This record gives sequence, structure tokens and C-alpha cells, in this order.
Amino acid sequence: MIEYAVAVGSPRLAERLFGPSCEALAGVSARRLGGVLTEFDSELARRVLSRAEVLLTGWDTPPLRRSVLRHAPRLRRVIHAGSAFGWLLPDGASGVHVSDMGHVNAVPVAEYTLAMIILANKDAVRARDLYRTRRTYIDREEEFADAGNHARTVGVVSASRTGRVLLELLRAFPTLDALVYDPYLPPHEARGLGAEPVSLPELVRRSDVVTVHAPVRPDTVGLIDRELLALMRDGTTIINTARGVIVEPAALERELIGGRINAVLDVTDPEPLPAESALYDLPNVFLTPHISGSMGTELRRMGDEVASELARYADLAVAAESVADS
Repeated sequence: MIEYAVAVGSPRLAERLFGPSCEALAGVSARRLGGVLTEFDSELARRVLSRAEVLLTGWDTPPLRRSVLRHAPRLRRVIHAGSAFGWLLPDGASGVHVSDMGHVNAVPVAEYTLAMIILANKDAVRARDLYRTRRTYIDREEEFADAGNHARTVGVVSASRTGRVLLELLRAFPTLDALVYDPYLPPHEARGLGAEPVSLPELVRRSDVVTVHAPVRPDTVGLIDRELLALMRDGTTIINTARGVIVEPAALERELIGGRINAVLDVTDPEPLPAESALYDLPNVFLTPHISGSMGTELRRMGDEVASELARYADLAVAAESVADS
């Protein structure tokens, strides 16, 4: 039977992921070592690491540096409750396979984005503010003649895991036309996702809503720059649930202060913004504190998938032992 350990930022997070007493892991044919590891420097932590073949990690897990890994000679698998994990193994780890739950985290991000697309096209934030200010009858056909989700165009920047889930969700809205920009996506695959493949300049010119789902890489930092923001039509909404650095921060702030475009920003650069940032108070900015990813009840969905991944690994290990013994 394989042995594993849970190493996340706190016992509270472990409970949010796996339930009280890590109940989601109870049915797995593997032996859990110790409690929740929140550090790797103590003698107890090193004893656990010396036996663990699998490590379950998540937010705020301490980095598995070379100095830590030398105490984990049996470690073969890391299952990470999250999406980005480059920071987790800063020195690399030969012989250790890492699997992440980015496909699970893509679901709430895509759901949040879809909700914001629908609300942006309905001009819901401006409607709320106008109603709050006037506190009387609002003639919606007079004030919001151009609002609505019929015959609108949504531009998806990157067919990442989140981008693909979003495109699937958009299929339920046949009068929303989807465009996609992804230099690594073959045109036939883009069309298979229900989207028209286009260049990035064409996407920002044609879209009523531009939603950003690109991963952070050297070629995506500042991908949406001043020139591309200037190509957006007046009234376009840009949604960013990826990372703040993908949209050039200073250029975006200038456009938003000018009031020509709108933004739904769940991520910024820096994050959080300084208290004096103009974005907190602009009426055309809907700013949230990085809530689109898994949170609250959604953490358990991620924990359940981690448990399933651990169970698959344990079952394969048992099968391999049976073959070796036969």
C-alpha cells in the first residue's frame, strides 16, 4: 500500500478541500502519514517526507526545494490542488511527476466569466448605479437602447483550459458569436469549439466583450497593450480573470479613466492595487478580489478530484505489484 502526506497551507484549508478529518480521502487504498504538514523543517515533517510516495499540495504549501526533496527519497508523485505550480518545485524534481487540478479550477473561472459577459452586455452595473442615483422610474428603452445579449460578439483570448470551458458554456447562447485568438490553436479545432479563429487585432476590433484567459509567459506579458486597447470600440468591456500583467496596466488605467471602455477585473497588477488607485472608484470598472477561481464550496470539488487522482495512482500501484508478484 502506498503512503502519502497532505501538505497545504493550513489544517483549515485541508478541511475545506477534503472535509472534516479529510473524509474525501478515507476511501482511498493508501496510507496517510501524519496530520497536515504546513512546514518541512521540523523533525516530524522530515520523518513523514522520508516515507511519502505521494504528496498532496495546494495553496501556501512551502516550496519543495532541493533541500527539502533530499529528505523525500521515495517521493514519486505530487498532486496539486491548484492550477499554477511553477513556484512549488523551484529547483526542479527529477523522477517526480506533478499533476494539477487546473481543469477543475477552470470551471468556476469560466462560470464567473460567463456571468460577467451576460451582465456586461445588459449594462447591469450602470443600470444599478443609475437606479441608485435617481431612485425613480427608469425608462430602460431610453437609457439602455443598445444593451442586451442578442447579436453580440464575445472575443476569447486563448483557448486555455478556462477558455475552452467558457467556449463550451457559450454554446448555450446561439446569438452570441464567439471569436478566439490563440496562435497555437489550429483553425479547425477553433471551429470545433464553436468559435471563429481570428488575429488578436481583429478580435479586439470586432468584440463587444473581450475576455482574457491566456497563461502568463514571456510572450503574453503586456499582450493586450495600448495599441490593442485603442482598437476597441467605444463601450467595449474587457474582462480579465487570468493575470493582471497580461493587460498592460498603465495603458488600461488610462483608457478606463477616459471612460471610453469598461472593465471587469478580477485580477490586477499589482494585486491588490494600492489604496489610492483610481480603479476602485471608476463607475465603468467592476473590481473583485480574485474570486473567480475555486473558493468556498468550490474547494471541495477540487479536493474530491485530488482524492480521485490519488485513488487512481494507488490502484495502479496495486496492479503493478500484483503483476510483479505473479
